[in-house]
Amino acid sequence: MTTQKITRLIQYFDQFEQFSVAVSGGIDSMVLAYLAHKFSTAQVTVVHACSPAVPESALARIKHYAQSQKWLFKQVNAGEFSDENYLKNPVNRCYFCKSNLYSRIAEHSSGQIFSGTNLDDLKDFRPGLEAAKELQVKHPYVEAGINKADIYRIAKHYNLNDLQCLAAQPCLASRVETGISIKAQDMVFIDDVEVRTRKLFPTIENVRCRITLQGIFVELDEIPASPALSHLSSQLNDLCNQQGHLFSGVRLYQKGSTFLNGLDHGVTHG
Repeated sequence: MTTQKITRLIQYFDQFEQFSVAVSGGIDSMVLAYLAHKFSTAQVTVVHACSPAVPESALARIKHYAQSQKWLFKQVNAGEFSDENYLKNPVNRCYFCKSNLYSRIAEHSSGQIFSGTNLDDLKDFRPGLEAAKELQVKHPYVEAGINKADIYRIAKHYNLNDLQCLAAQPCLASRVETGISIKAQDMVFIDDVEVRTRKLFPTIENVRCRITLQGIFVELDEIPASPALSHLSSQLNDLCNQQGHLFSGVRLYQKGSTFLNGLDHGVTHG
């Protein structure tokens, strides 16, 4: 079944003479770019829109693949941090993010723009899909009937081991509670907290630093036992104090917990 879906995906690619793949550094867009470059007869450009909301590790991953796979690669400025509508962090923040992102990519590339959206994404509240529709961005995975599990299977099929082990990693802005302004320095802080926490607990898959009105929470798939929890809490408290934040504790990971209207809109990402 995996090979059949790959075949359908490549056939979809080959309907176009040239296209650009918008790459964030996550498994979905990275696998899409890998397959497009490796198999498509079209002229393929891989484009990454740089943003404070993208972890440094994601950009490093993209650059590594661009060099090792000899991608035709471009970096552009996503531009969303100049958009007051985005910075206000409404529940549809992603709409303004994707509007800026796809507009910038269109300015620096030719042909059709592809995203890494898969079938499972269509089940979530994703305002960015409306922006994609308005800017005529297409979703090859959706066209080929590919979901998230399929993408992991494809990564395994091509021995993309570093991608296969990637956990879901929404943008850093998704950690900020709806209505709290998005700030570039907070994106750096969030990334720092999560990197430090993963170094202490490398086997924990989901790590989220949440900025809320009640302070900073770090969410984990499981709560470590003492003294590991005490050690983590002490480090996080010191780091928060240095940055002028209130550390409010470690709690269990809850998907989309910073979307205040999440239950109303079916938000499940983040």
